[in-house]
Amino acid sequence: MTTLLVKNTAVLATMDDTRREIPNGGLFIRDNIIEQVGPTAELPQTADTVLDLSDHVVLPGLINTHHHLYQSLTRVLAQDNNLFDWLTTLYPIWANLTDEAIYVSTLTGLAELALAGCTTSSDHLYIFPNDCTLDSQIRAAQEIGVRFHAARGSMSLGESQGGLPPDRVTEDEDFILRDSRRLIETYHDNGRYAMIRVFLAPCSPFSVTPDLMRASAEMARAYGVRLHTHLAETLEEEEFCLETFGQRPVPYVQSLGWTGDDVWHAHCVHMSAPEIELFGQTGTGVAHCPTSNMRLASGIAPILAFRDANVPVGLGVDGSASNDGGHLLMEARQAMLLQRVAPHRYLSEKPGGRGGFGGRPDAMTARQALELATRGGAAVLGRDDIGYLAPGMSADFIALDLNNIAFSGAWHDPVAAVVFCQPPNVAYAVINGRVVVENGRIATIDLPAVLERHNQISLQMVRGD
Repeated sequence: MTTLLVKNTAVLATMDDTRREIPNGGLFIRDNIIEQVGPTAELPQTADTVLDLSDHVVLPGLINTHHHLYQSLTRVLAQDNNLFDWLTTLYPIWANLTDEAIYVSTLTGLAELALAGCTTSSDHLYIFPNDCTLDSQIRAAQEIGVRFHAARGSMSLGESQGGLPPDRVTEDEDFILRDSRRLIETYHDNGRYAMIRVFLAPCSPFSVTPDLMRASAEMARAYGVRLHTHLAETLEEEEFCLETFGQRPVPYVQSLGWTGDDVWHAHCVHMSAPEIELFGQTGTGVAHCPTSNMRLASGIAPILAFRDANVPVGLGVDGSASNDGGHLLMEARQAMLLQRVAPHRYLSEKPGGRGGFGGRPDAMTARQALELATRGGAAVLGRDDIGYLAPGMSADFIALDLNNIAFSGAWHDPVAAVVFCQPPNVAYAVINGRVVVENGRIATIDLPAVLERHNQISLQMVRGD
């Protein structure tokens, strides 16, 4: 048994049910579980490891609900394209992926996330050329020490069958289902404090068949694992679904069994009021990816309407080729700011108002944005052991140094500062009771060596070597 004491924080923002923010707060942890939370003076004063976090704000570890880690190999390509053109530009490059590329890009992407305060990440790996495997991605996550939800994604509807991806990056559906079963049986851990979980994630309505969507849902529910896909991301996707299936994206996936509290969808930018209400009634979750939606000009997801309808919403950085970064605090900031400029019909309701649409500076607060990144993400991933700091919860937390220049002048409200101000990397990230980021550096892998190989592989792929 090992113990860890965190003490003397500038403020400990628990994000618990009462949203306590404790000045001079601390944590007492035994192995991988939080035992006590409170003012430093009320905690045990000795432990195997002691972190004195004076001048630090401590938060629950951030939770990333949508990503494509392999895309860190192909940043800043197709810089001015919408989703479909961006994909058709990148599919041929991604066809050069190798199993080593999957492993190295996972180490790189998870290190980037951890340095920015993410302690739990999902990933949606849906392309498996050249004998690539999900096993290599899981091995990388285990080595770096990030809590990981791994998707057995898939694409089966190639161009020859009316889909978007080239046939050479699709797979046989029987093989997809066999491999899905193997991965669930090999790696999925449904226990409390699990470090590895597997979920099934056919890529999108325009890259898989209805048969694969149905079969994946049946298998996932037989094993008790979750379901995930891209949905309602762009108007082009809506047009595809109407032309191909005779339905809008949400009714289409509903007809295939893809709503419920074991399902979450990425993006959900273009949804009607009845569709939002359906998600709220069924507990279907949403991964909000604001930077990616802006980068590809997909639109602004209706997060306020989701919140009003009790739809579970978390944040996703999305792939590093449609975001070009992996900083979840930045996504919280983007989510807050984007909802403030999203069109709201309110000016015409004011006396003497000029009518039309305008922004709302109170649409989302900094603390509400942090909820999306913590408690919201936990709800979307179906977890009750992460997302806030309380006795019995996983020992996942992060610490940001308020002496960083970005926070100068903001010490009067350090919790809001981590969202409003330019988000730096964290000083510490502890995951499952293990220090993964220490003094701003990854403590579990040789990151410079990983980055050197990552850049070599990236150049080979992009150049077609």
